[in-house]
Amino acid sequence: MKILIVEDEPKVASFIKKGLEEQSYLVDQAFDGTIGKSMALSTSYDIIILDVNLPGINGFDLSKILRENKIKTPILMLTALGTTDDKLAGFDSGADDYLVKPFEFRELLARIKALNKRSTNSQGITNILKVSDLELNLDEKVARRGEQKIDLTAKEFSLLEYFIRNKGKVVSRVDIAEKVWEINFDTGTNVIDVYVNFLRKKVDKDFPKKLIHTVVGMGYILKDE
Repeated sequence: MKILIVEDEPKVASFIKKGLEEQSYLVDQAFDGTIGKSMALSTSYDIIILDVNLPGINGFDLSKILRENKIKTPILMLTALGTTDDKLAGFDSGADDYLVKPFEFRELLARIKALNKRSTNSQGITNILKVSDLELNLDEKVARRGEQKIDLTAKEFSLLEYFIRNKGKVVSRVDIAEKVWEINFDTGTNVIDVYVNFLRKKVDKDFPKKLIHTVVGMGYILKDE
């Protein structure tokens, strides 16, 4: 699950991010509403956690903007504003849940899991990721490009999932090692490059449109050109 945290208090944001990553969630952070808006509109997330009192664009307005832009991602308001009027304003703006600070982390986790379950149930087949004609079915663990099934190993599947969830974003070899292998590789190893090449042969070789690209000196990017 990939989560966006829009929170201007660095200590609070760091606490939440660390706790969620310990639960194996992928977490992005934005420290003001304007950056949060840009990230939420350009990247696919499973959950968005919003503070209300944010620089740039406040949480209520940001929630409205996302809904106006057809972003259906579940939104959890996480704020010190705890009156009934505040909560009503949050729900009216398009938020799906509202948690008041201070909070227990286990309650935040429970809310996130409930939102994700509700979203999955309401959308039916939601565990399918798509980029161009490439489709990844997370339930069946099957990859297809067009009508052609692509046979992947478990690690190749995980690597492709990571690329798709970060489509349009350059990811470094260190990012891949930490998020896909969950270890820190010796910088001298080329295991990441080897696996990316395996994946390219299966995903791109027989198709005119290439999706996986090398960014020299920086890493890789999956994008639909």
